[in-house]
Amino acid sequence: MKLKELERPAVQAWSPASQYPLYLATGTSAQQLDSSFSTNGTLEIFEVDFRDPSLDLKHKGVLSASSRFHKLIWGSFGSGLLESSGVIAGGGDNGMLILYNVTHILSSGKEPVIAQKQKHTGAVRALDFNPFQGNLLASGASDSEVFIWDLNNLNVPMTLGSKSQQPPEDVKALSWNRQAQHILSSAHPSGKAVVWDLRKNEPIIKVSDHSNRMHCSGLAWHPDIATQLVLCSEDDRLPVIQLWDLRFASSPLKVLESHSRGILSVSWSQADAELLLTSAKDSQILCLNLESSEVVYKLPTQSSWCFEVQWCPRDPSVFSAASFDGWISLYSVMGRSWEVQHMRLADKISSSFSKGQPLPPLQVPEQVAQASLIPPLKKPPKWIRRPTGVSFAFGGKLVTFGLPSTRLVPQPCPRLVFISQVTTESEFLMRSTELQEALESGNLLNYCQNKSQQALLQSEKMLWQFLKVTLEQDSRMKFLKLLGYSKDELQKKVATWLKSDVGLGEGPQPKGNDLNSDRQQAFCSQASKHTTEEASASSAFFDELVPQNMTPWEIPITKDVDGLLSQALLLGELGPAVELCLKEERFADAIILAQAGGADLLKQTQERYLAKKKTKISSLLACVVQKNWKDVVCTCSLKNWREALALLLTYSSTEKFPELCDMLGTRMEQEGGRALTSEARLCYVCSGSVERLVECWAKCHQALSPMALQDLMEKAMVLNRSLELLRGPHGVSPGPATTYRVTQYANLLAAQGSLATAMSFLPRDCAQPPVQQLRDRLFHAQGSAVLGQQSPPFPYPRIVVGAIPHSKETSYRLGSQPSHQVPTPSPRPRVFTPQSSPAMPLAPSHPSPYQGPRMQNISDYRASGSQAIQPLPLGPGVRPGPQDSWKEAPAPGGNLQRNKLPETFMAPAPITAPVMSLTPELQGILPLQPPVSGVSHAPPGAPGELSLQQLQHLPPEKMERKELPPEHQSLKSSFEALLQRCSLSATDLKTKRKLEEAAQRLECLYEKLCEGTLSPHVVAGLHEVARCVDAGSFEQGLTVHAQVAGCSSFSEVSSFMPILKAVLIIAHKLLV
Repeated sequence: MKLKELERPAVQAWSPASQYPLYLATGTSAQQLDSSFSTNGTLEIFEVDFRDPSLDLKHKGVLSASSRFHKLIWGSFGSGLLESSGVIAGGGDNGMLILYNVTHILSSGKEPVIAQKQKHTGAVRALDFNPFQGNLLASGASDSEVFIWDLNNLNVPMTLGSKSQQPPEDVKALSWNRQAQHILSSAHPSGKAVVWDLRKNEPIIKVSDHSNRMHCSGLAWHPDIATQLVLCSEDDRLPVIQLWDLRFASSPLKVLESHSRGILSVSWSQADAELLLTSAKDSQILCLNLESSEVVYKLPTQSSWCFEVQWCPRDPSVFSAASFDGWISLYSVMGRSWEVQHMRLADKISSSFSKGQPLPPLQVPEQVAQASLIPPLKKPPKWIRRPTGVSFAFGGKLVTFGLPSTRLVPQPCPRLVFISQVTTESEFLMRSTELQEALESGNLLNYCQNKSQQALLQSEKMLWQFLKVTLEQDSRMKFLKLLGYSKDELQKKVATWLKSDVGLGEGPQPKGNDLNSDRQQAFCSQASKHTTEEASASSAFFDELVPQNMTPWEIPITKDVDGLLSQALLLGELGPAVELCLKEERFADAIILAQAGGADLLKQTQERYLAKKKTKISSLLACVVQKNWKDVVCTCSLKNWREALALLLTYSSTEKFPELCDMLGTRMEQEGGRALTSEARLCYVCSGSVERLVECWAKCHQALSPMALQDLMEKAMVLNRSLELLRGPHGVSPGPATTYRVTQYANLLAAQGSLATAMSFLPRDCAQPPVQQLRDRLFHAQGSAVLGQQSPPFPYPRIVVGAIPHSKETSYRLGSQPSHQVPTPSPRPRVFTPQSSPAMPLAPSHPSPYQGPRMQNISDYRASGSQAIQPLPLGPGVRPGPQDSWKEAPAPGGNLQRNKLPETFMAPAPITAPVMSLTPELQGILPLQPPVSGVSHAPPGAPGELSLQQLQHLPPEKMERKELPPEHQSLKSSFEALLQRCSLSATDLKTKRKLEEAAQRLECLYEKLCEGTLSPHVVAGLHEVARCVDAGSFEQGLTVHAQVAGCSSFSEVSSFMPILKAVLIIAHKLLV
């Protein structure tokens, strides 16, 4: 693929690999003349910016040169200094060698010429900087002259050999060895290559072809193997590339004959030693693989010869080529169609003329389009191959691979892949195993006892004691004891208190003391049983207590309050009598009279008494008497949460108790601090609410760690088992928060390699997709460990793909008969579930803490009808959607009639590459579009719609759009409102243009919704995204978007999902 181009009759040089930004230097070529016959020389520097889509290079510096150049190289000498970009060396005519300071050329400041030396005889055609010592420069010219220049001292160069060597000849190329810094080689027209050792200042070996037809034009050392080099011949009689190994220098190790005429230039890739770039007089540029001796990359035949090719030192996939027609071009060996470049230029020209109606699409002949297709490298180059890799797999598996230990392996060798089990949380696994054993054995009482003894915090100790009580009988009384309230201890304390009061009396009264003691015991006994005796029994009891000496009593008949009370009692008016007592604050008399007046009067009297008499204990008395436990929960001080919980344990009914405990715990979370939030867990343990316990834990543990999650699972599993003992295995179902944490826990266990244990903790009767998907994955990850066991239900919807809708005309042309029509399935609920490929049904048999009925496994999908329907044979230009086998989508024109599918089809070949065109068979069947150039092709999977130019020439009736179904109107309203808000908030022009493009691209979505061609899970996911947009939760919307895009057919969603993601990102940034 062509990246950049420059019209210059010049030689070239890349900036060193360490240089950034990337530059290309050009010097006027001494081997070329233009029509002006000018002999002026110019040195120019251009910046190479591949981010710029245009083909132009950015001009950065220019300098007039005293002579034109045969060779130009760019060294890194001085680049370690501040603001230094290295040195450019140019070889000119008449033995001229010129050195330039690149920094001064770019800045146009100081004198850029470092030195000009004219030591050589003839033209300087060979130059090379030492890769190890950047100050050493080798130069070669006529008469076999090779000089070594030290840039730190340019006065006297070092001369290799002596001029007495006969016969003298030109030096065509020089190259420093890439492994030994003191080895230099030179190539000569006679086909001879001389290897020099600078330590001895003499040649150590000479290699030459015995045919005497080798005319060397290029030389290059192997990047990795120190003893190998290549020579290329520019003689048309022997256009070969010879690979020599100095350890066997009698003949070439390998001879490549890929070119038909003489080779002009060669360049060996420093990033991949297998790639050798060559250009020749046959106007071809080839990239050869030296291992296989095959051409792995080939540019189309050029219009003229390319006399120099060079790999880019910084970007290994890029190379430059200078040709005799005066152009320097930059290419990439990664391959791509040239149509993109042609269409860039065509669009640039078209935009200059598109003032009115748009121009029709450019028609490119098919032969030209095929000729311009440049395939990429046949083998991945070394720079993109992974020398080693590591990846975590499901179940805590670590997959690694790497290169062999030996550095150079000439023959292919097998690469080993290692699969290891990684365990990082040993304590977590140990505690998980203990919990699993306790659940399986049922010995949870000892488990809770041990946990309580091991707990360091008092709150944790109390929580484990509460959890232990949930597994025992008479749990309410034991809860009261844990809260510090015992009926036996209370009776002892009351008795002791009353005895101490009697002892403070004036004198001993044995009978009275005995009598009082008997009354106290009777009262305490009655209070403990919460029962009242009959009135007759009470009278008999009090009759026995009447003293022997009774004095006559009088009934008051005065006009005071006592007289009024007497009259009311004598007349049986107990209500007015109670009113009089309450007014005079004679509350005891009022209570006694109200008890004789019936339940209603007693209740009213109690309420008025409790409302009027305010003491420290009155509120508690009111709750006990009125049994209004909800007010206790809602109004009591949170300092007395223990007392409130004790009241609920003592008085509340079994039906109301769990709800009241949850209310108390919720109030402690909302109104109390962190300490009360932790204590609220006791309320949830008493109520048996696993879901509330998990939610409360989540508030206290913002940062999730394996050990914290283990603590939660231990408590949740014990409480869940106690509920199973109380309600039965079918009466317990986990809530969403519990399911989420259990799934997290199972994922952590799976990540540590404990697959069977992880599977046993998952609730079996849970229909949530994450649980079902994890269960299916855990089951199949265990492999042979679950052979013979029933598979869990397949967690993904089964969708048959492969058949496409077609018209009667299509069926007739195919010569097939219509068969049974595939029925449309029943509507699915609006639940977004990702898709996956089908798997075989299997199921675990491990014991689960959630003992629920097993779900029935899903049977394999069977096509309806007497014969299974096979998909229509498709070419690479047609890709079926997931809904194509359920209902037929309208054709792009919208006017084709539905028809039944043929009986016999052939399965389509798998799509392994982007779709570019239809097969010849289908080109005569499906509606044809006018051929257009490469850029007008829709991307793979884009909707098969007509182009804008074609739509503008269609009749108006064909451009009518169907009405959007009512159930999707909210979707369109949400997206359009979001675009409007973003447009009002956007300030930069780029964002506004993106939003305008989004409005146009979303029309594709609305059209698909009108036609009903989208899969149910895609529609459900889009509605979920719309709900997130309405709620302003763009991050959640992006998450849902990623799930929809990840499990959908590319051809189905590629026309609108990318732009929808861009809109969500813009909205998130703008905070609309």
